[in-house]
Amino acid sequence: MQYELEIRLMNALEAEPRQSQRRLSEACDVSLGTIHYCLNALIEKGFVKAQNFRNSGNKLAYAYILTPSGINQNGRSPSHF
Repeated sequence: MQYELEIRLMNALEAEPRQSQRRLSEACDVSLGTIHYCLNALIEKGFVKAQNFRNSGNKLAYAYILTPSGINQNGRSPSHF
């Protein structure tokens, strides 16, 4: 189940990196806490990096960007994680 969520999340991030965690949770149909946990796991694995836009008026504005490793892993079977 987590693998499927990670793939859906990476697909959503690939389509639009500047989505809030709330918007990602709605797009993936899971709780906000689950998205937070999954994003942290993907960041720890090196598949996603978080970038804060400090110059933005919204200090909570982040972009979650797929790393080259994340792009390569997106769509692979769970045994490759």
